[in-house]
Amino acid sequence: MNQTIRALIVDDEELGRKNLHYAIEEHSNWLITAEASSVVNARLALATQDVDVIFLDIQMPRETGLQFAQELAKQSQPPLIIFVTAFNEHAIEAFELHALDYLLKPLNDTRLSQALERAESMLALQQQANYGKALQRYVEDENNKQAATPEYWQQVSVRSIGKIETVSLAKVLWIEAQGNYMQLHTSTRQILYRASMARLEQHLDPSIFLRIHRSTIVRKDQIASIYATADNNYKMRLHCGDQVLISERYIAAVKEVLAKHSLS
Repeated sequence: MNQTIRALIVDDEELGRKNLHYAIEEHSNWLITAEASSVVNARLALATQDVDVIFLDIQMPRETGLQFAQELAKQSQPPLIIFVTAFNEHAIEAFELHALDYLLKPLNDTRLSQALERAESMLALQQQANYGKALQRYVEDENNKQAATPEYWQQVSVRSIGKIETVSLAKVLWIEAQGNYMQLHTSTRQILYRASMARLEQHLDPSIFLRIHRSTIVRKDQIASIYATADNNYKMRLHCGDQVLISERYIAAVKEVLAKHSLS
């Protein structure tokens, strides 16, 4: 991408700002238009110049990066945000669940290059609107955690090369683990979504989805029947035509769902 990309660095630590500034300067099509030591100064910078990408530190005094992200997420096409954070397993998992990019302190040049390339691709494909939706869901999810009032997800944000796609969970028939990803099965295709099974299950409505195996979750209304195999395992037939294995620990819950459906 030959177009100049304008960036703003927001970090309360001067050394962190300078290190990132020097590292980004190595990429000829990137221009640091301003640095800000606080959210207040970041607002002032945005008021006087256009910015494509913001490198945003999460932990800052007075107003945090999360609070600023919440403000930016209200825009229809917000600047892309690359979050900068010290290692925190929960924070990193949250970014990945919502298809957002991040950098860890201390800075890694290879990881920085990857983040810049992703941002370039998203800008080239004009993905700011889809990015804005993903950012909004991230902010809402983080606020729900802090308020101890979790809400179940209605959709997920999936990142492919240069794009963020919104996938409605209403279209997902069943889910299976595939390494570090979950494979979401719809009636027309399979979609890889980066998440752990346990983490994704926390955000699924238990009145709609049911865990039936350590690597499988199904929609309850997809359960057609169950049967025993020759090797004394249980399998489930889904209305979509697929067949999946049931762990013995979940068989009672599956039978309960089938019994309720037969009575309704």
